[in-house]
Amino acid sequence: MIRTKAVKLSVIPAIAFRQKISSGGSGVTLIRSDTRQPGIASISRSSGEAIPNKQTDLKKYPMEAFAEALELTKGLPYKKQKGVKADEKLFMEEHKEFDVFEEEEVIIDSAEYQKIIDRYSDKNGKLSYELMNKDFIKFLKSSSVVRDMVAEGKSAAAIRNYVISNKIRNITGNDKLTSKQLKKIVELLDEVSPKGVYKELDSEIRRMLTANKKR
Repeated sequence: MIRTKAVKLSVIPAIAFRQKISSGGSGVTLIRSDTRQPGIASISRSSGEAIPNKQTDLKKYPMEAFAEALELTKGLPYKKQKGVKADEKLFMEEHKEFDVFEEEEVIIDSAEYQKIIDRYSDKNGKLSYELMNKDFIKFLKSSSVVRDMVAEGKSAAAIRNYVISNKIRNITGNDKLTSKQLKKIVELLDEVSPKGVYKELDSEIRRMLTANKKR
């Protein structure tokens, strides 16, 4: 299974990790050391807060624990977490809304992902979407290829993909990243932001395309 790295909580005796949801978006799973029953919640895209499912015992898995889990797992790459594999099997059958991914699906080098996190972390060590957007927009405005794409009336999605793909390849130092790997990195970055990582970048692209049409 491809997961975020499991982290140890201090609020309760449990570990936590991010989990993809088949209906879209992501969730967080908490597993206590003293019970088989996990605590499972989806993550609200509007508020970024955890929304526990009906089966979750809030006495064993209080909201404070979910809040800590969200903070500790923020920005972590998805990967196989062998340490919780046995426990996961116990509840995966009972919670069909959570996808099970094959490890061969798309593997992202955690060191490369970490380079992106390091590049765009603020002075407190937290991933800053503001820094990320500023850097992407700077590249957007300076790229002659982008100017040509805008002049040719390329779609906003195509321009966005070009900017992000080139920046990721440059930051990781790996120009051999496949389109699937790039897509997965983009999904991971976007997934940790309930409001969308690339909101400012998208707005600037639309502004450029609108200005080009008025010429």
